[in-house]
Amino acid sequence: MAVRPPGAVVSPPVAATVAAVVAFVVLYALALRRTAGLAVAGSAVAVAAAALTGIAAGLRPWNVVGTALVAAGAAAVAWVLGRSRRRRRAERSALAAYRAGAAAMARYAALAERDRLAAELHDVAAHRLTAIVVSAAAARHLTDPDLIAGALRHAADTGRKAVAELDRLADRGDAAGGSLADVAGLAAECGAQLDDTTGTGPAVPAATGAVAYRVVREALTNTARYARGAAVRVTLGSRPGLLTVTVSDDGGTAAEPGLGTGRGLTGLRGTVGAAGGTLCCGPTPDGWTVHAELPLPEEPPAGPVPGRRRSVGVAKPLSQAGWFDLAFTPRRRPLWRGPTALDWALVVLAVALSLGAGLLSDDVPDSFRSALSGLPIVLLSALHAVPLGWRSRAPGAGLTAVLSALVLWWACDQAGWTRPPVSDIFLVYWWVELTFVYSAGAYLPVRRGVLAPVAVAATGGLALASGSGITGPRVAAWAALTALLAVPAFALWGLGVRTAVRREQRRAAAARSREVLERDADAAVRDQRRVIAAGLLRTAHRHACDVVTAADAGRLDTVLAEARAGLAALRELLTDLQHGRVDDGSGQGAAAPPPTLAGISALATRYGATVSYRGPRAAEPVVVGVAAYRVAAMMLAEGVILTVLRGAAGIEVSGPLPAAPGTRRHIRAVADAVGGTLTQTENAVHVWLPEVFPSRPG
Repeated sequence: MAVRPPGAVVSPPVAATVAAVVAFVVLYALALRRTAGLAVAGSAVAVAAAALTGIAAGLRPWNVVGTALVAAGAAAVAWVLGRSRRRRRAERSALAAYRAGAAAMARYAALAERDRLAAELHDVAAHRLTAIVVSAAAARHLTDPDLIAGALRHAADTGRKAVAELDRLADRGDAAGGSLADVAGLAAECGAQLDDTTGTGPAVPAATGAVAYRVVREALTNTARYARGAAVRVTLGSRPGLLTVTVSDDGGTAAEPGLGTGRGLTGLRGTVGAAGGTLCCGPTPDGWTVHAELPLPEEPPAGPVPGRRRSVGVAKPLSQAGWFDLAFTPRRRPLWRGPTALDWALVVLAVALSLGAGLLSDDVPDSFRSALSGLPIVLLSALHAVPLGWRSRAPGAGLTAVLSALVLWWACDQAGWTRPPVSDIFLVYWWVELTFVYSAGAYLPVRRGVLAPVAVAATGGLALASGSGITGPRVAAWAALTALLAVPAFALWGLGVRTAVRREQRRAAAARSREVLERDADAAVRDQRRVIAAGLLRTAHRHACDVVTAADAGRLDTVLAEARAGLAALRELLTDLQHGRVDDGSGQGAAAPPPTLAGISALATRYGATVSYRGPRAAEPVVVGVAAYRVAAMMLAEGVILTVLRGAAGIEVSGPLPAAPGTRRHIRAVADAVGGTLTQTENAVHVWLPEVFPSRPG
């Protein structure tokens, strides 16, 4: 056996093979472990290097083009393998996280309900009881019997309203919310001046009007507590895309110590933030101002939409507040990411095999001798390959285009315009047709998909029967070849049908699991309502009833004492609920919230942040929900407002720009693994997570 002497150089063919293998492994690793952008850049570099190597080796121009095309095909294979495995790993990780967090879903649903009821209870009881305390305390210093009688009537009426609202909260789980139209009556009741400049502007949605009402109610309640005797002004205004609410006073003195619960503005910031707006409050040279800005979805703002609140200082215009831009724009899924990109990688592979391999041959067919003569085969190859890009989204239309290209190729072959013959082309590249046969089984209804193997077998039989090696009647040969090709075609179609059935079975199992979890969560929510209605809520309710009884009996001192006791009980109640939000006695402490869209709210509460949900509520795919949760976890920080936009094609999570570049890289990696993107503005990031899970249409 011959031995290679030391220092001998490896022959160029061997070196080229080794380099190709190394490049393939590197591209596969990039597709598996890095984002799509880096993988695409690596593939482009590899293709350019292959072309430059061919030029340096003195290859003829068509050989250089063939080398580049074959390199692109190999890069496409590496892309498909790496990106497919990357997505499968992300899906397995998401499913594991979802199963691990499923046990906490019912518990956190109950805690979310507890927080909601606490906010409702504060809004209902604190406003009414504060008004009673302030008016009763002032009436104690009066000597006019008519004024005292008026204060008692006010206490009785306000107490009855509080009792009715608490009854509704206990029975139905929600108190009667106000609207924008009710602001005028609320201002008049509290002796405030109302300036309504909204005029005939854009209609205000009911939910936005209810939030505006809550802002005014909380601000007027605080004015009654801390600015007795002050002149109060309530201003409603609008500008493109925004409803503005301002409540200001010119000073005054505190009515009594200890009237506040300490949680009113904190809860109000969360309410406003959840509606996508901003709230800022603080002292002015003369008094105090509360300013809220709420988006109007019917008329999107031309400029940035506020994304982060400032809780210190006087209210400022949006242009001066420095808030983050969280404006939403529709985002299309890039074609080079996600499962769709795998289909387009097959396009590259098909073009590389049909054109690249031919151009690499020393015996180049006549069709490639000039640009004009090569045009038909280039166009036919493209028409035969490009429909693969719609393999999973429109397999029926894609297969029709591919078979049309094959028939057209047969016609050109019969006219003598193309070489090699269509029979040779079909034998080498009919994997394209077989790919569509599998896709028809996987993504089309059975009654439509069953036509795919029949059409492929018949068209393929036509192409093969036209070959020069066929002897005897062409029609008989076509029939025999069609029957022969039908065997693998129907086998692949059956495999696609089996894949579709298994996919639907997994979806059905996931839906059943989700239904069970939702039933458990609903049961936990109902239990939470019963606990609060039967225990804690009754405390505030009893004091409100005692206020009414005392007012009807003309006992002003008792009215004041019961109202004060009611506020004290309310503070204790809210403290208990706040503590219960962290530890509800289950022994689980502060366990991680479930990794779902709903779990983002519980996670945000731990950071002192707020989440605003927009768009129709629907059950998102597990993979998308877990990805959104992980993205939100990396974006959350103290005082941050995140916005979760639900759409028909996916979910977008937007928030302030993370300061650490490493965090942005991690967010981009999570999004990329499920086919999503991260786009960045000056002070914000938008993470788009598409729902790309094709299913069999009905």
